[in-house]
Amino acid sequence: MQAKKLVLGLTLVTVLGGAAACGSDGGSGGSGGGSGDAAAPQADGGRGPITFASGKLEAEATEKAIATWNTAHPGEKVTSVLLPESADEQRRKLIQNAQTASDSLDIVLIDAVWTAEFAANRWVDELPADEFDVSGFLPPAVDTGKYRDKLYAMPMYTGTGLLYYRKDLVSEPPKTWAEMKTICDRVLPKQKGMSCYGGQFDKYEGLTVNFSEAVNSAGGEFLDASGKPSLDSEGARAGAAFIADGFKSGMIPKEAITYKEEEGRNAFQEGKLLFYRNWAYMYELSGKTDGSSKVAGKFDVAPLPGLNGPGAGTLGGNNLAISSFSKHKETAKDFIAFLTSAEQEKEFALISSTPLARASLYDDPVLIKKYPYLPALKDGILAAKPRPKAVKYGDVTAAIQESAYAVVSGTKPADQALTELQTALTGLLK
Repeated sequence: MQAKKLVLGLTLVTVLGGAAACGSDGGSGGSGGGSGDAAAPQADGGRGPITFASGKLEAEATEKAIATWNTAHPGEKVTSVLLPESADEQRRKLIQNAQTASDSLDIVLIDAVWTAEFAANRWVDELPADEFDVSGFLPPAVDTGKYRDKLYAMPMYTGTGLLYYRKDLVSEPPKTWAEMKTICDRVLPKQKGMSCYGGQFDKYEGLTVNFSEAVNSAGGEFLDASGKPSLDSEGARAGAAFIADGFKSGMIPKEAITYKEEEGRNAFQEGKLLFYRNWAYMYELSGKTDGSSKVAGKFDVAPLPGLNGPGAGTLGGNNLAISSFSKHKETAKDFIAFLTSAEQEKEFALISSTPLARASLYDDPVLIKKYPYLPALKDGILAAKPRPKAVKYGDVTAAIQESAYAVVSGTKPADQALTELQTALTGLLK
């Protein structure tokens, strides 16, 4: 759902039962047990070798941690298998793995917005409170691992959107959308082939994220305090209008409708965007001086702008959960505790730029020197807004994407798209 580091020279096996991030494929399978009612028998006292479905773009740091564990636990070795790059494909494969009650995976990396769906369907186990201390983690990240106030997924990665901007062309980053437009109007006439702003607007989970950020950054919200859809508001309309008007005016280039994270990153690195919204993982990649980035040394990051001041990013991230069908759950619990320990997360952060959930990492001088944006990112995470929590999250995000895509493509007026989305979410969240 969150910041990644590309990995070279690793050959890990991708399995059919890869685990999830977030996407729009299919329904959630209801709110009851389904195929997840029967827990796997715990052979060997729940101890033995385990398989960890992990993220491809953190593979280098993950493999180092696994090697450390395996050296100390020769009888309980961990094997990693890679998830697909596509968030939608990750979700589809993980659900397939769960619905077939497969024991091929022991630990799965699930998107921060999936906890309710996977816990309600009994695809992952509750994590005992006396074995998992979450006091040292950022509270918003911890909350994403809970369902009905019980912990089902240990926070691992977190993050929120940042505004990347060309510091060689912009003296101060904008705090509002109007300021951003004013800067673009001043700078772009002198820049050949450069557009103002880009984000993730293809029809996938990134569109849910970007549309949510626009609504929240204008003072709107998807759900009110009681959990009911709340899109009939001035804030929601203003957020939708920002995106719709951006595409109509050309402030957002028409090709951005095909942007996922990497397409937009490549455009920014080629000098085609003055401002670009993306996760923290992009900072290190765009700063490479090996010739892969034309903007190395020429950019910086800032909080996202909003309607009347700094905006509200969407909370992202991935958490570690134990498959209900694992045969070695005791080993799985121990490995999760090991991987999320302060020592291991520090080692992880020195290799991978993916933001982690431990609060202390954002104040660490060594890490701040390596990743100067950490203090600002911490503030952004603490202020970020979550996507709607829903057992049928796949259906909810599909509905959001449908309406949001109508807005960015101009096939429906923003007000009509919001009205239809309000109706759709009311039915899904009953």
